[in-house]
Amino acid sequence: MRARPRTDLRTALWLLGACTALALAYSLLPLRVLGHHHPVLSWLVLGAALAGLSGLLLVKIAGVLQGSEPRPVAWLTFLIVLAVTIFAAAYYVFASQPGQFHGLRTRLDAVYFTAVTLATIGYGDITPLGQGPRLLVMLQIGYSMVFIAAAAGTLSRTILAGLSTHGRRND
Repeated sequence: MRARPRTDLRTALWLLGACTALALAYSLLPLRVLGHHHPVLSWLVLGAALAGLSGLLLVKIAGVLQGSEPRPVAWLTFLIVLAVTIFAAAYYVFASQPGQFHGLRTRLDAVYFTAVTLATIGYGDITPLGQGPRLLVMLQIGYSMVFIAAAAGTLSRTILAGLSTHGRRND
């Protein structure tokens, strides 16, 4: 019987470090500099962030499907976390203007609302009231249906293929 392959510790540490850096940036950046004081800039920053993320997701998904991506699980996981962080930051920025959200006060509220929207649960405890937040929710839903679903599908396919290969090696 062959020895089990060791977990790629370097990749796991990279993913942990990258997600930690992302969480720290989300927690510490002065996001409220944007918002109702600079609405055009806010939408431009969001558009640029989503465009950059979309490009990265497409490149990484193509690399995984072609078999040229050396760390597909780490990259796709990080990019999904990055998408959640971008939308949470946008919700938090919108919530800085009174009357735009009911129940969204903190950065954790924004991450929670992003996760609830991504999962299409909709508990109703946080509600977008303004037109901007409602547009953002629709953007997130569409983005999730296209990009996050493609990344998650590729990620699960990669994991299943790895498990299948690992299972055949042990036979």
